[in-house]
Amino acid sequence: MDVKSVIIVVLMVVLFLVAIIAIPQWMLKRAMRQVIGILREQNATSAENARALDELGFKPRGIMQNALRGRDYKPYAVDLMVKAQIIQVTEDGRLYLSEEKLSNSKMIKAAPQR
Repeated sequence: MDVKSVIIVVLMVVLFLVAIIAIPQWMLKRAMRQVIGILREQNATSAENARALDELGFKPRGIMQNALRGRDYKPYAVDLMVKAQIIQVTEDGRLYLSEEKLSNSKMIKAAPQR
């Protein structure tokens, strides 16, 4: 192998590694913004207006649906945001967005309220 071929192979490996790390992170941040938008659309911003997972459409998809459509990052985003307390869970399992926690969070840039 000449030097040019080695450089090309190394660049391809580096690009592959960047892709498998950066793309899922970008997709997760995008899903977080979508989840915030859905919660705001549904007016789920307080415990009184909290919504169930089914109502919000955040149920995980099956293996076949993921194979046909690609991975849905919204359930992962919801889990992460619940752990960060940006999304609060009521005693009966319904979800709502804590605007206060969102504005104080460094996890994602808060989307402007409508």
